[in-house]
Amino acid sequence: MRNTFVNALCDLAEQDERVWLLCGDLGYSVLERFSSRFPRRYINVGVAEQNMVGVAAGLALSGKVVFIYSIANFPVMRCLEQLRNDVCYHNLSVKTVAVGAGLPYGTHGYTHHGIEDIAVMRTLPNMTVVAPGDPVETRLATAALLAHEGPGYLRLGKGGEPTIHQSAPDFQLGQALTLREGDDVAIIATGAILAEAVKAADLLAAQGIRAGVLSMPTIQPLDTAAVLRVAERSPLVVTVEEHRPVGGLGSAVAETLACAPGPHARLLTCGVTISPSVVGSGAYLRERNGLDAAHLAQRIAQALVGAPSAQPVR
Repeated sequence: MRNTFVNALCDLAEQDERVWLLCGDLGYSVLERFSSRFPRRYINVGVAEQNMVGVAAGLALSGKVVFIYSIANFPVMRCLEQLRNDVCYHNLSVKTVAVGAGLPYGTHGYTHHGIEDIAVMRTLPNMTVVAPGDPVETRLATAALLAHEGPGYLRLGKGGEPTIHQSAPDFQLGQALTLREGDDVAIIATGAILAEAVKAADLLAAQGIRAGVLSMPTIQPLDTAAVLRVAERSPLVVTVEEHRPVGGLGSAVAETLACAPGPHARLLTCGVTISPSVVGSGAYLRERNGLDAAHLAQRIAQALVGAPSAQPVR
């Protein structure tokens, strides 16, 4: 995803001189392709992420569209006051890019786990929160955020994410993408965990369970119409995210269903629930949280028959 993002940004910067890129002293072997082509529109501000947001706000006030780039929590948690006051309050075109959001930097420990960022960013005024599910969605999301006036948040994996879309979908901010139809259960996934959700649907299909799959690349604003549509057709809606269940996609879908009139599906939320002290590879942490395809399929199958959902290994 991160390579796709930089390549897409280079293509966009070639056509639009407003595009700038700022980083917090990282991205080596990735960002050079932008800095070498557009040295006058690239700034490494050093390990000073809060200052990076202030610089970006100043550039945006002068008419630039600024992408700021850092690892997981650093451009979000460390810069929250600057994002809130300098960017969102003034509705500036500063796009925050968090690479390795979720658990890809699992071996670095909790300081590098980006698992509360959606909850934080979706509460900020004027903020559009986007978590593409594969490289194809990443490229389209980057262009869409450039065209969108105002603050944006682009939540990316670390790298190596598989391509899910075989052709470019009709990507629009605030709209879900239907990957698979199925009325027995509706799986809604956001971000790089999408591949596991698709694999889980394949495992369920082998059991005769027809699982629909929605990619929800935009969490704020949420495609509430798509949520309600699948909730009316299926007895169970399942949200899958590499994020804590509180405040993320699961909460956003629950809010939508709670405010909707009439009967609708039950909701099963699947997210990061284990202790922050657990450290390991991203794949290991996904399995421990029950976010790999096998555990997801098991939990969904059990939920459909009314059995207690299989809990992640603690």
